[in-house]
Amino acid sequence: MTTIKTHGATALPDYPEAGADDARPRILTQALERVDHTFRGVVTGSGTVVVMVMGLVAVFLTVRSVQALGTEGVGAFLTTQDWSPETGHFGIAAILTGTVLIALVALAIAFPLSVATALFITQLAGDRGSRLLTTVVDLMAAVPSVVYGIWGLSFLEPVVVPFARWLSTWFGWIPLFAVPNPDAANPLPNDALYTSSTFVAGLVVGLMIVPIMTSIMRESFARAPQGEREGAFALGATRWGMIRTVVLPFGRGGVIGGTMLGMGRALGETIAIYLIISPIFQFNFHILSRGTNSIAALIALRYGEASGVTLSALMAAGLALFVLTMIVNFSASAIIARSRSGADAEA
Repeated sequence: MTTIKTHGATALPDYPEAGADDARPRILTQALERVDHTFRGVVTGSGTVVVMVMGLVAVFLTVRSVQALGTEGVGAFLTTQDWSPETGHFGIAAILTGTVLIALVALAIAFPLSVATALFITQLAGDRGSRLLTTVVDLMAAVPSVVYGIWGLSFLEPVVVPFARWLSTWFGWIPLFAVPNPDAANPLPNDALYTSSTFVAGLVVGLMIVPIMTSIMRESFARAPQGEREGAFALGATRWGMIRTVVLPFGRGGVIGGTMLGMGRALGETIAIYLIISPIFQFNFHILSRGTNSIAALIALRYGEASGVTLSALMAAGLALFVLTMIVNFSASAIIARSRSGADAEA
């Protein structure tokens, strides 16, 4: 045992010689109460149920897709543009491309809006303004998708068409913004060429995913260390300098997670796209041009009258969308795991 030697008013420990100390590390044991066991059981059970449900969904879609995939083949199903299950010639190449393009347009619109809104709520707005804007953003998430679709079809599309025509006129040399067969000399241009397009559908879906992306980014930005914010100001940083060096690095994981979650929502959006688009079954990489399609809208359009191989083909399309969404989510998880919020700030 260690003894204490006193020298005047100071007590000094008498350290034992090397190897002579009989001290041993104390083993700490955790005594769990009944409520702890209950909590662990509930949490573990909930996680297990979620994984089982996802697995059952995958199994169900796979089993119901066997007939269609056996008829057409996986390779032809992924590379065929036409959709005619009744004749045995169908595939998701065109509608999968349309699904991805609509989601990318939605992200291009929603990402800057979400980041700017989240930063304004957490860094610039006062307490009252922050609470008000947070409530408004959360209420936007509660609006049904059919309302967004009707609003986009009846109000937003007529407003956006002149802008789409302007983009095509001045930036049509970029294939993405080109509109085939426009009559530039016509004093009364055909606005129908610019309606029911990927751009209009992506714009509506982008506004739909802004609330969920903003909420996740807002929570991530709000947790940036207050001490490091004040330290940045003390070193002479401007507000933007503080945001760039402290808030954004700390919230990187939230930005990535919110973006990927928004993309997953955009990939699976159904009713709003169904109301806006003019369905086609061919590649259309011109986002301003009329005509596009998506897997979710196709299923909503054809499911009610489907049977036999047609129903199996729709299940196969749903399986492809399920796999695509899982790839997006797992990719986001892998990126976030290597880019934890606050990793740079804590280093």
